[in-house]
Amino acid sequence: MKKGFYTIMSAQFFSSLADNALLVAAVELLRISKAPSWQVPALAPMFALFYVVLAPFVGAFADAVPKGKVMFVSNAIKVVGCLLMLFGGHPLLAYAVVGLGAAAYSPAKYGILTELLPPSQLVKGNGWIEGLTVASVILGILAGGLLLGSRVSGPLLSFDIPLIDTGIDTAPEAAIAVIVFFYAVAALFNLKIPRTDAPLQPASGLITLVRDFSNCNSRLWGDKLGQISLATTTLLWGIFGNLRVIVFAWAAAALGYGTAQASNLAGVVVVGSIAGAMIASVTMKLDRATSVIPLATFVGFLMIGLVFINTLWTAVPFLIVMGAICGFLIVPMNALLQHRGHNLMGAGRSIAVQNFNEQACILGLGAFYAGMTRFGLSAFGAITLFGLVVAGTMELIRRWHRNNGIRHKEELEHLLAIARTDKH
Repeated sequence: MKKGFYTIMSAQFFSSLADNALLVAAVELLRISKAPSWQVPALAPMFALFYVVLAPFVGAFADAVPKGKVMFVSNAIKVVGCLLMLFGGHPLLAYAVVGLGAAAYSPAKYGILTELLPPSQLVKGNGWIEGLTVASVILGILAGGLLLGSRVSGPLLSFDIPLIDTGIDTAPEAAIAVIVFFYAVAALFNLKIPRTDAPLQPASGLITLVRDFSNCNSRLWGDKLGQISLATTTLLWGIFGNLRVIVFAWAAAALGYGTAQASNLAGVVVVGSIAGAMIASVTMKLDRATSVIPLATFVGFLMIGLVFINTLWTAVPFLIVMGAICGFLIVPMNALLQHRGHNLMGAGRSIAVQNFNEQACILGLGAFYAGMTRFGLSAFGAITLFGLVVAGTMELIRRWHRNNGIRHKEELEHLLAIARTDKH
């Protein structure tokens, strides 16, 4: 691997680590301020907001400016959101600003790989960046919980700067101050990312970008195999994106856990997803990806099972299994979606469409869950309805695919044959 590759990996790791640690700190800020219960699950959709709003534009921005600079600017936006949260801004607003930085960061971190690495190393490069991202999610959540604990927050709060009143008086504020340092480390690596020889592509007008993005979105939804893989991965990421936050509300209601303890359980879900993804990567084939759809319907009912768990010893294996099933489902369906997207419009535009739909689902499902708690439904009641909606939606996708197999049998068999041979 080229030297600049490891710089990119380091920048991505620390930036993502900070994002996830900040989520835990934001949950605790809302808790100690006695904010309404609906605001905790609202964190996930607020983070996804700008992914949806800016979807047609962030890719063009990443192609028009050196990608190292894009990553630096995006990381600086995250720092602004972090400082906003530290100095009294509402956590929901501040986390939305961090999401703005993340939305601009995403296409640059993937796009620069294609500029820096030869085609023979792209799969390996993507594997590294995905692996480090998952690791940063786990370590970020755990780091957030650790920073909130008395063993770490106590010494942090006792530290004083002579003649300066920092205004940092609570454990989450002390945690956020440390998280700013994580972002600063990421920024230093951003500055070291090499400028590649790839030519910059001036951005088109806003109307042109929106029209092109809309056409790509329509093409993928119109494909008889792409539409099923897109619908399934969209729903699965919508579940997984919100589950990390819902676990905090559930752990408080079912186990009486505070934010620091609940962060460990949120990390358990991610660990399970890694195990499931690894199993899928060695057992599933591209042309058999749709065979997992019936299992996906089960995920919604599995979420309802959380309502009946009230001990740590049952919670840990249950959450691992739930995360593993999500990971097992996402890998083959995501691979099939990328395959169809590459055939229809190219990898870059396909990823932009995929990100838009997945983040829109996180936004929609998160708003739905937050809305239920906003209007007085308990955590258990909201999880039950959430699970029923997920199960019902996935069943509709299963029937949709079955109908495609009947009404468009020849077309579907042709598309699966392409996936089987990978010739296009």
